[in-house]
Amino acid sequence: QVQLAESGGGSVQAGGSLKLSCAISGRIFSGSALGWFRQAPGKQREFVAALRWSGGNTRHADSVKGRFTISKDNATNTIYLNMNSLKLEDTAIYYCAASHALSGATMASQYPYWGQGTQVTVSS
Repeated sequence: QVQLAESGGGSVQAGGSLKLSCAISGRIFSGSALGWFRQAPGKQREFVAALRWSGGNTRHADSVKGRFTISKDNATNTIYLNMNSLKLEDTAIYYCAASHALSGATMASQYPYWGQGTQVTVSS
């Protein structure tokens, strides 16, 4: 079992920045995928970014490339999502998720473990 707890959401003006954190407890393996997803009202949950617990490879959705960065701290079992140049369309509930699957890191259906979500609201 894996437990995930997000923090760091809030309200910010367009162009601003936020940093989300996700504290992880339970069993995480070197090949586990840790990801960030978001869901805006009336829309499906979408992939934002992901990484493998070991190694330096990361993936980011095209919509956030160059603005958002996923990172991790193995010592504290925490992943982060640094969000810069926020846009109105980034408004959503942001979730972190964990998967032991070796593929499909961009697919929400591959993640059995989810946090409760944190609201990010970007205003003009």
